[in-house]
Amino acid sequence: MPALSDARIRAAKPKEKSYKLFDSLGLYLKIEPSGGRLWRFKYRINGVEKLLSLGLYPDVPLKRAREKRDEARRLVADGIDPSVQRKAEKAAKADTFEAISLEWLELHRKKFASATFEKAEWTFKELVHPFIGSRPITEITAPEILTMLRRLEARGRHETAHRTKQRCSQVFRYAIATGRATRDPCPDLRGALAPIVSKNHAAIVEPAKIGQLLRAIEAYHGHPPTQAALKLAPLVFVRPGELRKARWVEFDLAGGEWRIPAERMKMREAHVVPLATQSLAILRELHTVTGRGPYVFPSPRGKDRPMSENAITAALRRMGYTGEEMTWHGFRSLASTSLNEQGWHPDLIELQLAHAERNEVRSAYNRAQRLEERRKMMQAWADYLDKLRENISSATR
Repeated sequence: MPALSDARIRAAKPKEKSYKLFDSLGLYLKIEPSGGRLWRFKYRINGVEKLLSLGLYPDVPLKRAREKRDEARRLVADGIDPSVQRKAEKAAKADTFEAISLEWLELHRKKFASATFEKAEWTFKELVHPFIGSRPITEITAPEILTMLRRLEARGRHETAHRTKQRCSQVFRYAIATGRATRDPCPDLRGALAPIVSKNHAAIVEPAKIGQLLRAIEAYHGHPPTQAALKLAPLVFVRPGELRKARWVEFDLAGGEWRIPAERMKMREAHVVPLATQSLAILRELHTVTGRGPYVFPSPRGKDRPMSENAITAALRRMGYTGEEMTWHGFRSLASTSLNEQGWHPDLIELQLAHAERNEVRSAYNRAQRLEERRKMMQAWADYLDKLRENISSATR
């Protein structure tokens, strides 16, 4: 007859020293002075006596403790050490795709812009983990990955399928680098996915149409921060996320500069935007409206959250511009195309667009030496936009 019952366990009180309540077949409950109650299973394998922890009471009730003991006894009967088996299972679980991808994400938390990190995290948790997350990374095959990606393609999400494949490949390469995988199966899928049809951000680039757009922006009436963002977007031509999340502490209005910190930039490098007199006028006027909060362009829902990523797009649509005519990101294309046509040095334009400079020495030189040139370009650009808005036919650089 088993020596233990639930009533006896509940009646057991802690003592000055730990003691044991024995059940049968090697199972016992260890009562700690702190009150903790730990299940233990004592067994012998290859002539060596060992202990296996089976959990805490009452999380593991008496009936379940006996079941776990019996499972362990069956392993011993087959010549398998339960402790070794448990370690092997734990190691296998630690090397699942989900575990390694979460580790990879954590390493990149500070390297990625917040929006990039959030998108990568969403990609894994929503699109990947439900299908291959629990699989040991060394056992995942190219066909498994393709089946997962084909689900996205079936919903017309071809670009997402390619991006998901890219993220998975990054995790496999990280697993290889850390000694937990030997190869990346993603390259085996080359040509298996439908190609992405490249589509540039729609933008207006003809001078006359730019003038019409600027006049439409001038006449737009809506939420004051949205009005100001619309006016500022063509003048500074930063990325949408960089503009809508702008904070007042980043601006030196007296010095005529906007310094965007590295953590908010796509390329993870701090970026300086010289502010033309027209930009400063917009910002100074807006400061009287939103200057008491952290964000330059706060949401209508509260000053402690930035403008929605859809705010400018919605305003453009209300102004009558379709997605095939003009997008928020299109202000960058508008400026890039026009400035290149006007003969400004490509390096100045690329620097102001904050595109990546692969040569580190050249990048450092450009940032240090060309700010004044960029300042002149930004003022000339703002003056040029004024002429287009005023419909001056002789508008030139």
